[in-house]
Amino acid sequence: MVGSSPMQAVLVAPGVKDKKVIAFKRDALKEKDAVSALMRTISAPGSGVRSAFYVFDLARVVDLHRAWRRALAGVRPCYAVKCNPEPALLGALATLGAGFDCASRREIEAVLALGVEPSSIVYANPCKPEAHLEYAAEVGVNLTTYDSEEEVAKIKRCHPTCKLVLRIKGPDGGDVRVDLGTKYGAHQDEVLPLLRAAQRAGLSVAGVSFHVGSGAANTDVYRGAIEAARSVFDQALALGMPPMRVLDIGGGFMAGPAFDEAATVINAALDRYFGDLAPCVEVIGEPGRYFAETAFTMAARVIGKRTRGEVREYWIDDGLYGTLSCIPMDHYVPRPRPLAAPRAGDKTYASTVFGPTCDSLDTVVTGYQLPEMSVGDWLVFDDMGAYTTASGSNFNGFSTSDINIYYAYSS
Repeated sequence: MVGSSPMQAVLVAPGVKDKKVIAFKRDALKEKDAVSALMRTISAPGSGVRSAFYVFDLARVVDLHRAWRRALAGVRPCYAVKCNPEPALLGALATLGAGFDCASRREIEAVLALGVEPSSIVYANPCKPEAHLEYAAEVGVNLTTYDSEEEVAKIKRCHPTCKLVLRIKGPDGGDVRVDLGTKYGAHQDEVLPLLRAAQRAGLSVAGVSFHVGSGAANTDVYRGAIEAARSVFDQALALGMPPMRVLDIGGGFMAGPAFDEAATVINAALDRYFGDLAPCVEVIGEPGRYFAETAFTMAARVIGKRTRGEVREYWIDDGLYGTLSCIPMDHYVPRPRPLAAPRAGDKTYASTVFGPTCDSLDTVVTGYQLPEMSVGDWLVFDDMGAYTTASGSNFNGFSTSDINIYYAYSS
């Protein structure tokens, strides 16, 4: 790591060093209040800023990486690029020592362009287009997931030197934000046939992966998944396969107390089920929202208003077809707040906030209490880094790429 501190190293990281980065102070303010103060400066009258924008706090990424290394010291984070492919975020994480979970050629290209070594990339898509797999072979990305016999045959054709990671379906975890087990993961009775398929094809199975679901509320599900993974390690040995060396515990982590709870369960399970293999097994995770979600804050401008009695209706210049696509896609619960400093005693009104497109489905909140606002005012949306810019569209001519990002770091 270059520089005398992680933050200084991030400031000269690929993807960051060519950006204008604003320094701001938290002092005694809460982090969200400090970001709001910065946003008020950015959008002040005369600034020329008249459309939705983001503030990306790079220091938040440094803090989160430090917290990860403290709580899960034996697990290398491999950031899930699909969550938010912002180059400055990728570059910051690379400089901090993270690896990367890529699901396509484009994602691999984005990471390699920052100088990341191919050995730090896991091609973590169990079903890959042949052309993408051939590209991975060309550039030396040599670790990928699978969960079907058809995928074994495809890898044999397109990338025969690639090492495999068997993706298994972990135990049902109950309440999750996004359940990935319905689409990926070998069932228990499929494990042996899939190991044998790789063995017959002459492909090396390097390890096991699972994903308990994004935003899992029941952290104990990690214990069951790690136990199931150890069973696969043992089954491979019983087949005479070389010892596995990789355990991928997936992603879905959320920053805050939920992460600390998950880390406690994971560490205990790793000690119980992999303690005897610890020196020989590399444990990795695939955090996406953990690093991205809370580092980005978005301000959208009020571009229209209608009053109907005591009800207020507002239009803003971002919506469900833009970066607020996280509402239908990622179950984000919007809690917009005025950017203007609150005044004691302000009356609030039941308010509907619409996005800018002509589709009536483009509705952000309904019956939401807001103070009286005017065209030209701003609404702030916190925790807007996960599945926002990555999943927005250009519907109706409103492009997510038109939303500027202001890079900053707090102290």
